[in-house]
Amino acid sequence: MNQYISYTQKKQALLNHLLKFITVKRNSLFDKVLSKRTRHITVVLEDIYQSQNASAVLRSCDITGIQDVHIIENNYEYAVNPDVALGSFKWLNLIKYSEHNTNTIAAFNKLRSEGYRIVATTPHKNDQTLEDIPLDKKVALVFGTELTGLSTTAIENADEYLNIPMFGFTESFNISVSAALILYNLTNKLRNSAIEWHLTEEEKLDIKIEWAKRTIDRSDVMVRHFLKSYNS
Repeated sequence: MNQYISYTQKKQALLNHLLKFITVKRNSLFDKVLSKRTRHITVVLEDIYQSQNASAVLRSCDITGIQDVHIIENNYEYAVNPDVALGSFKWLNLIKYSEHNTNTIAAFNKLRSEGYRIVATTPHKNDQTLEDIPLDKKVALVFGTELTGLSTTAIENADEYLNIPMFGFTESFNISVSAALILYNLTNKLRNSAIEWHLTEEEKLDIKIEWAKRTIDRSDVMVRHFLKSYNS
């Protein structure tokens, strides 16, 4: 316990040091945004090869308060399109899966170990609508490519399925529109519920340190110097 407290105090001391180089306005904005961030819902992108679509999803995640985005790279490596993402990727945790032959399974196993239900966003015989899907447990929403959708592996290994009803001739929304609709509706539903969806204080501390580092020029050098002096 003492070691845990010591480690937490060390991180707090590092954050306090970094905040000396950030404006009061930016610090207040960090706190405001963190108060609305959640890990109760997370997003998984499987093999998105059109960077503009995936980058638009990152914007939707940032806007709706989603902190983590899991990126599965089976056949395609994802690169952020800065013109579309508009800097949103700086404020998100991007977790990539690219080291296995079955990255989809590796991602699903990791998410399940963290308490997530895997929800594939695809029409299925047992699918649910946005109104029906429960949020009492953590949810990982999995999105596939616009052309072919989710892989068979993702569909067969999902726990649940989510479908947006459509009433026109077109078969589906593109991925960026689907993600925006789903995230807007589900995060509103979550925030209007009695579910505890907020980040823990420890999570806020870790994320705020990362945000501060991404804001300050040459923050890596600054952190090294601070830790050296703190440990001496």
